[in-house]
Amino acid sequence: MLNNRQDYVFITGKNWKLSLAELTSFSQIKQLALRVTDLSKSFFAVTAKETIDPSIIDGFGGIIKIGKVISRIPLGTLEEAFLHRNKQAQTDIENSLSADWAVDQIFKTSSGKYVFGISVYFDNPRFLRYSMHMQRFLGNYFKEQLEDHGRKARFMGFPKDRELPQLTHVEVLKKGLIEKSAEIVLCIGREQAFVASTIAVHNPFEFQKRDVARPVQRKIFSIPPRLARIMVNLSLCSHGKVLLDPFCGVGTILQEAMLAGAQVTGMDIDPWCVKASCTNLEWLKREYNLKDAEYTVLVGDSRNLTKQIDKECVDCIATEPDLGPALRHFPTTSHAENIINKLKPLYWKFTEEAYKVLKKDGNLVLVTPCIKTRKGNFATLEIGDKAKSAGFKTIFPFRREDMSDSPLAAGLTETSSLVDIAKKHKVGREIHVFQK
Repeated sequence: MLNNRQDYVFITGKNWKLSLAELTSFSQIKQLALRVTDLSKSFFAVTAKETIDPSIIDGFGGIIKIGKVISRIPLGTLEEAFLHRNKQAQTDIENSLSADWAVDQIFKTSSGKYVFGISVYFDNPRFLRYSMHMQRFLGNYFKEQLEDHGRKARFMGFPKDRELPQLTHVEVLKKGLIEKSAEIVLCIGREQAFVASTIAVHNPFEFQKRDVARPVQRKIFSIPPRLARIMVNLSLCSHGKVLLDPFCGVGTILQEAMLAGAQVTGMDIDPWCVKASCTNLEWLKREYNLKDAEYTVLVGDSRNLTKQIDKECVDCIATEPDLGPALRHFPTTSHAENIINKLKPLYWKFTEEAYKVLKKDGNLVLVTPCIKTRKGNFATLEIGDKAKSAGFKTIFPFRREDMSDSPLAAGLTETSSLVDIAKKHKVGREIHVFQK
């Protein structure tokens, strides 16, 4: 049987650094004693002092799945079993799973024909060729075990064009695998592989609803709800705190903060945006039954925050100011730099005002533009020195005490900003965290 440690795997979103930074901040918000014991780009193995409530998945923007570890396989055994097709190593894996009473721990329903899924996560490309074989091996093993327990079962396959044997969160939700405790994830780390039962999965339909089903939308300039939630978490926003978004647009960040239990205040220089934010927040209150939620949205200029916001009355700020014009083509380096230079006065003045309205130790999560040029390099707005001169200190998202000694961790503790940009996008986001 397993010992008393509470070990989990967190499956990351597309941007693993954002996912890790969010996990670190979220653990502070919820006062979870978590330590990352194995770090990869596709999952984090985490040890917790207390049992993790699966419902915490709803508070994340960058975590796709959470699994509870039921067994560990030494990496050498895994390599022998699949890379070298060693039958004894394969038997050793089956024995280790049986010794951990895996079937009894995972599969909890017994009526009807049992459908379950197997997903495999790894970073090392040498496992790519064998990943489908691993998936089938585990699927056949658990199917046989279930049948030995008198339960008919089959495990889910994948479309032929799928590169990796991983069930999407949509597939897990539609098949009801969480309710049935019926997805197994194999996460291959540096020294061992973790076999875990998925206990929670991110619901993309809720984020989609808060994006496209709300009454007012602004597609070109609106931040995705997923990223808005990550920013809210990076700000250390929690229930009862006052969060300010001085460039609120149609209220995406305000929505996610309200769902986190914050009292939200928005501001925008455009009266249409203020009206749109109020409409969307009222919709959110009805849709999510947030009867006691409080919000204020003002027409105002963020460069003069203290004209409408009292000094030192805000617990946290999360915001995305103007990122420049929508670009149809990748700009030249000089054009990109001109865009950055035109934006600097807005950012400089806002940063000074943000410091005045924040309470002591309050966090400012600020997006600056990251513009990809024709040459493939990036033009960025260097905000660090200005924030320091305004009185802020830079918060480094990754703390050494929270992480393993993985090679990926090298240099992370010196990382002061997080970049989020898709390959096809011309303008990305650089996310900074400052503290008063």
